[in-house]
Amino acid sequence: MLFVPERLVSTCQRAPDRAAWLEQLPLRVRRLQKEWSLTLEDAFDGVEVSCAWVAPAVREDGTRAVLKLGMPHMESAHEAHGLRFWDGDPTVRLLESDADLDAMLLERCEPGTPLRERPEPEQDAVIAGLLRRLWRNPATPHPFRPLSEMTATWAEETMAAAPRRTDLGLLQTGLRLMEELSRPSPDDVLLATDLHAGNVLQAQRRPYLMIDPKPFIGDPAYDATQHLFNCRERVLTAPDATIRGFADLLGVDAERVRLWMFARAAAEPRDIWDDDSINLAKVLE
Repeated sequence: MLFVPERLVSTCQRAPDRAAWLEQLPLRVRRLQKEWSLTLEDAFDGVEVSCAWVAPAVREDGTRAVLKLGMPHMESAHEAHGLRFWDGDPTVRLLESDADLDAMLLERCEPGTPLRERPEPEQDAVIAGLLRRLWRNPATPHPFRPLSEMTATWAEETMAAAPRRTDLGLLQTGLRLMEELSRPSPDDVLLATDLHAGNVLQAQRRPYLMIDPKPFIGDPAYDATQHLFNCRERVLTAPDATIRGFADLLGVDAERVRLWMFARAAAEPRDIWDDDSINLAKVLE
């Protein structure tokens, strides 16, 4: 019987298309195991495993790899394209892919220790170095969508839940700012959009490699936000110093990072809108 992490099951139960994907998952895994001649171990479990089924694999020639099947997810639709574009610098390498099954066979990071286990100042330096290598301009034509497409989707989801919100002024300000910041610019580059310390693993080919990109074309300042949201205590207690310090490492405008942080904290869709989220938005306002 195929092991499926509880967090992934919970995520899939929230939408009919994801529930249907989950039902077909065992069949798809067996098909890929045969087509790519894989020996599989139990799927990875943990806090990061909520949007894909991911398991260690060994190819017929003994190569150690990772099999990943993604659930229906607007943000990750072009993950394979991004990995192919970056070609291992500074991401894991894409070994095989099947677009119909949204499946990838990936380079395995070993020992695979997450950067999250290191102190946050060290995380800042590593993630800044990765982002500076990621930010490039793909030649046209390319498949990548503008960041404005993702933020527009978020805006629709947020407005659908607006009747449950009590802070409509904050929400509307955040939505307006998010729309302004995501407008196309000559400075736009290919972004990871989801780079944080849980998506950076120790490896042998390089000290650290990135996994799980969600590529969009947009403002480099946006790419600072995901890591900073994962350093919430620092942002809440010393927002200016924390944002400015990381922005300086990246070589991007700190005020623009702050504006992105506020817009996301105020208006990004969430399953639960709690006091912590509101407090973060007010600190950044």
